[in-house]
Amino acid sequence: MALNKHYKRHTLKFLIITFLVVAISCKQEQKSKEVKETSSKIHTQIVKDLPEGVATPKGMIWIPGGEFTQGAITNDSMAMKHEKPAHSVSVDGFFIDTTEVTNAQFKKFVDATNYITIAEREIIWEEMKKQLPPNTPKPHDSILQPGSLVFKKTKESVPNLYDYSQWWSWKIGTNWQQPFGPGSSIKGKDNFPVVHIAYEDALAYCNWAGRRLPTEAEWEYASKGKNKNTIFFWGNDSSNLSKRANTWEGEFPSKNTKADGYENKAPVGSYPPNSYGLYDMAGNVWEWTQDWYHVDYYDQLKQQGLIHNPEGAAKPYNPNNPAMREKVIKGGSFLCNASYCASYRSSARMATSIDSSLEHLGFRTVLSVDMINNSKDTE
Repeated sequence: MALNKHYKRHTLKFLIITFLVVAISCKQEQKSKEVKETSSKIHTQIVKDLPEGVATPKGMIWIPGGEFTQGAITNDSMAMKHEKPAHSVSVDGFFIDTTEVTNAQFKKFVDATNYITIAEREIIWEEMKKQLPPNTPKPHDSILQPGSLVFKKTKESVPNLYDYSQWWSWKIGTNWQQPFGPGSSIKGKDNFPVVHIAYEDALAYCNWAGRRLPTEAEWEYASKGKNKNTIFFWGNDSSNLSKRANTWEGEFPSKNTKADGYENKAPVGSYPPNSYGLYDMAGNVWEWTQDWYHVDYYDQLKQQGLIHNPEGAAKPYNPNNPAMREKVIKGGSFLCNASYCASYRSSARMATSIDSSLEHLGFRTVLSVDMINNSKDTE
């Protein structure tokens, strides 16, 4: 369900939607294919066990360090090209949130800091046009207003699944507190994942909480659970999907059978956890990682052999969206369907512009042992 699919822009409406939400912070075309080469070879000692005397923060779980194969496994017939080649990685142990950050947790942060998310901020055209192609016409003031993208079911089958404008709608006044637009509310939904969160918003929360976003490698390692060689965190049997994750079941994007109990987002922890005790590592909402999206990065890692604690590419690069600064998101969402992306698989990954805020994108945080003294209770 990634918004950054390559497609032909036929109308001004498409242009407005794309650049208002996805390209606000694009400063220049990212032509470089450089990738970070600072990732060290595997250390003599991987930090596996929780150090003695260190208590587990409330709402988090310790993930013991170890080695695994990142990327699509051999027998995954649904694997996408950018999930390959699989490559060897090791990570030190770390704490990770058992669930996605909730509305209640994000509200606690906003109440403490008076933070305003990107989806709530005024759009200044003189600044925005510097980031768009020359001679891009200024949208009418009635359109050039803060907001975000919300999902809308189609009334009938969609033959072209690359034209996302058929099921996404830019809605002014949409943000984390009004997730479906003006008049909507998160009242009674404290335990739902917070959404319409751009990358900058997630970082601001992390800084306040004394946490950080996971690297892509950490996220995938934790998602897989204790069995690192299966397509899904529960194994290889997709027939268990409706009991394991909140996804789109039926014909996307026109009919959802709700076999899993939900058509839209579900409260965090509504489905069984993986073998580490982590909830919603498949489906519900996509989750930010700290890694830049670079199409050549996996090839680079493969060439280097076993890499310890990889931190992602030094710069973003996506030939389909060369001007956009994109981060890797993981986990899939309530919109993921086998006919489109099947991103409830552990190796699935997508690229999203750092200023994108969407109805199906949230985050969870991690904590390294060396950060423990700066962490605060977010429950």
